[in-house]
Amino acid sequence: MHSKYTHTNLIAKDWKKLANFYINLFECTPVPPERDLFGEAISKGTGIQGAHIRGMHLRLPGWGEQGPTLEIFAYSPDMNLPGTAINRPGFGHIAFQVDDVRQAQKLVLASGGQAIGEVVSVPVGSGVVTFCYVTDPEGNAIELQSWKH
Repeated sequence: MHSKYTHTNLIAKDWKKLANFYINLFECTPVPPERDLFGEAISKGTGIQGAHIRGMHLRLPGWGEQGPTLEIFAYSPDMNLPGTAINRPGFGHIAFQVDDVRQAQKLVLASGGQAIGEVVSVPVGSGVVTFCYVTDPEGNAIELQSWKH
């Protein structure tokens, strides 16, 4: 089997607001068209009776026009899920390499995100990674990192 990574899906309460967060802070770019999906095929494909999906894809920065996307969707009906935890089984976080972790953290916090831990630097091989975890405005975990070799 040949495979190629295409996207990661993020379920949002307010997909437009969350998409704008990633566009404005991380230079993600919209990939039209916006999605408005419903009907029998969507119900069967998702296994959710009456599912209605709205959202869009955002091209992740640094990989060009054919790079992978962050797919931000909102579902009706929605469900309440447990809070953010870095060590919860399943997908844990999305990571962005930034020039200045402390400055990026400040921008995320000023845009409605929350800090999960502190900014730390750790030796890895012949380099040092500086990183921290934050959340987007809806509580999804993001790692901010920068490397020095």
